[in-house]
Amino acid sequence: MNNNYYKNLDENFTHALELYEQKHSHNELLELLKNGNIVQKQIAALKLETIDSIYDAEILTSNLIGQDGKIREAVALRLNEFMSDKKFLPYFQTSKNYKIFLNAITDINANICRNVISAISNLKNNQEFCNKFCPELTQLTKELLDSVEKFDFQDGKYKVNKEAFKLYWCLETIYIFYDQIDFDQLKSIILRSKDINEYTIREKAAKILSHKFKDQDLLQAKKNLQSDKNYYVRRF
Repeated sequence: MNNNYYKNLDENFTHALELYEQKHSHNELLELLKNGNIVQKQIAALKLETIDSIYDAEILTSNLIGQDGKIREAVALRLNEFMSDKKFLPYFQTSKNYKIFLNAITDINANICRNVISAISNLKNNQEFCNKFCPELTQLTKELLDSVEKFDFQDGKYKVNKEAFKLYWCLETIYIFYDQIDFDQLKSIILRSKDINEYTIREKAAKILSHKFKDQDLLQAKKNLQSDKNYYVRRF
């Protein structure tokens, strides 16, 4: 790497350190989240101490998509922290945020997926959220299954990994919201996922089946997966 790369890296680090050490008001941090550069948005997200309104929550959440990975990861981390607090949770319960959450659970960065799924798990008892979010989650999962079922997992193409990666995180989300999803749709997703020739997808199907189901087809699917050739699938 050339000297300019290291120079820019040093400059960015110095800028981030200076910004972090400065005192900012709540409104100043929100303004940085709205209009700042990569470093400013990242630091603003990390320094934000409170969410005082729906407006604040929407500004933070809006940075989960269409931003540099450093920003998205910082925002996802703080989102999980804020939404885990009953004091702040109501501010995030607006339909404007729901599509953003759906996009963010299939981010290319696993840390972002994990934190956003953890964050929205706090909305499981919000029926309005579930009524809007779960049908879209179901539809996205079915579309991904349509693609992944056609893949040759031996060809090593990036597209294969990318689509399977998204499906993996959709199934992880379904594990949390399984009882808020139409049962026939859920059953179809599980039975299709258990036959995917990629163990990480079968693992998620097995994890969903660790819930107590009485349906005979699902009980048989669980039994089959408990004899899977892969340990991570069998463990459930």
